[in-house]
Amino acid sequence: MTFTHRPVDPVGDLDLLHAWVTQPRAEFWGMTTYTRDEVGEVYAFLDGLSTHHAYLVHRDDRPVAIFQTYEPQHDAVGETYDVQEGDLGCHLFVGPADVPEPGFTGHLLEYLFGVVLSDPAVQRIVVEPDVRNAASIARFERAGLRRSDVVELPDKTAQLAFVTRDELPQPGHGDGPPDRGRQAARR
Repeated sequence: MTFTHRPVDPVGDLDLLHAWVTQPRAEFWGMTTYTRDEVGEVYAFLDGLSTHHAYLVHRDDRPVAIFQTYEPQHDAVGETYDVQEGDLGCHLFVGPADVPEPGFTGHLLEYLFGVVLSDPAVQRIVVEPDVRNAASIARFERAGLRRSDVVELPDKTAQLAFVTRDELPQPGHGDGPPDRGRQAARR
């Protein structure tokens, strides 16, 4: 499997983003009732932040996932735990598949963790899925994250989970760190 990623283009990717995040299967992404314009506003807002970034992940030139990174100290989750230097929060939405493929999400997470950890400043990955999203929590645990506290966020009750750089094998095949500053790769 060959994965690549690039920053989300809030205008050029809007049809795809809206189609994905408004499906019933995207319940935990929190945008199922959003109009196309509202989805565009969310991604335009993220595009303007220096602390939060959204990426479209491709497999063999086909979009397969939305991956978001954020600095927890600049997010509501940062008020719920002791943020450490080098923490990076991550959100993952796997797009719909024509045919389910066993092991796909595991390979995708390995790629994304490799990308994130290719930035030496990142020391720990933080995730906070909705506590009702048992599949996501189980998938993150299989990938090596450890459950921590259940916390209240403005839009959900979340299960915190963490994994440090030293706790994950170094896959070594990420194609570079997501830009933690301005998204200079904008097309």
